[in-house]
Amino acid sequence: MTKFLITTASAAAIAAFAAGTSAAQAAECGEITITEMNWDSSAVVTAVASFLMEQGYGCQVTKVPSSTTPALASVSETGTPEIVTELWINGTPAYEELDEAGTILTLTDVLSDGGIEGWWIPKYLVDEHPELATLEGVLANPDLLGGRFHQCPEGWGCKNTNRSLADAVDLEGNGFEVFQHGSGETMATAIAAAFANEEPWFGYYWAPTSVLGKYEMVSVDLGPYDEETHLCNADPDCEEVGLTSYPVGPVKTVVTTTFADDHPDIAELMTNVQFTNAQMGDILAWKEDNTASNDEAAVYFLTTYSDVWQNWVNDEARDRLSALIQ
Repeated sequence: MTKFLITTASAAAIAAFAAGTSAAQAAECGEITITEMNWDSSAVVTAVASFLMEQGYGCQVTKVPSSTTPALASVSETGTPEIVTELWINGTPAYEELDEAGTILTLTDVLSDGGIEGWWIPKYLVDEHPELATLEGVLANPDLLGGRFHQCPEGWGCKNTNRSLADAVDLEGNGFEVFQHGSGETMATAIAAAFANEEPWFGYYWAPTSVLGKYEMVSVDLGPYDEETHLCNADPDCEEVGLTSYPVGPVKTVVTTTFADDHPDIAELMTNVQFTNAQMGDILAWKEDNTASNDEAAVYFLTTYSDVWQNWVNDEARDRLSALIQ
C-alpha cells in the first residue's frame, strides 16, 4: 500500500508538471489516435504509450475505446484509429486482409513473448512432485491434483480446445472431473484460494494476466504444437481431436501506412514499445492489488522499469521524460 500511495502521488505530480509543458509541445507532433482495447493489458500498453507520446514527443493523443473487430473495421473504413495496439492476430482474418491490401503496417510484437495459453499447475506442487510437469505424470496422479481440471466458461473459445484435449488424453478416464467455471472471476478465485492454502490446482490459464503475474505456475508439457490438430480441437464439430500444445499467439502493434509516413518518430517509438509477459504480469498484479487505474499502472511501469522505456524513446524525448520521471 505504501508503494501505491507513493506512486499515486507521483502520478499527480507528473500530471501537474506535464500540464504546463504539453500544450507548448503539441504543435511538434500533432494529433494521434490510438486504441484502448477492452482488456487490462492492452489498456496499460495504451496508457504507457500515450504518456510517452504526450510528454516525450508533444503529441495530442486521443484514446479510442474499442475491441479487435471494431477497431480493424474502423481502420478499414475511416483510417482511424491510427495506432492499433495489442492486436491478437490468431483467428483475426481482418488483419490478414488489411495487411495484404497495404492498409496497415505491422510495427512490432508488443508482447515480445506472444500470448501464452496452456494447462498449469502451481509451482509448489511441481517442486514437491516434479513428475507433474509432464502430461504422463499428471494422468498418473489425479489424487495429487485434487482430481479436477479447471475448464473455461461457456462461450470462451478455449472451452472447445480444452474439451478436445481432455477427450484426446482421456482426462475423465484417468480420474479427473472436468469442472467448467461460470466466469473468469471464479477461475481466478480458485487459483488464489489454492495458493493461499498450498492446495492442488490443475487447469487452463493464459498470460499475460494478473493471475500468472502474482502466482507462480508451471505449464504442463503437452508435446509439440501441431496446427492442423489445434484447429480441429478448436472446432466443436471436428471429430479428429488430438494432442497438441497451444500455439504462442502473436500480439502486434499496427498503424496505418499513412501514419508511418506522417509520424516517423512515433512509428519508431511504437516499434520499440514491447513488454515481456513477466513485465506485464507484474504490472497487472500491482494494478489489481492496489485497485489502481490504467494511468496509475502506467506510472508504476515508468518508475519501476525506467531502464526499459528509456531505450524506446529518442534522445530529446528521453530528456523531457527524465525531468518528469525519477
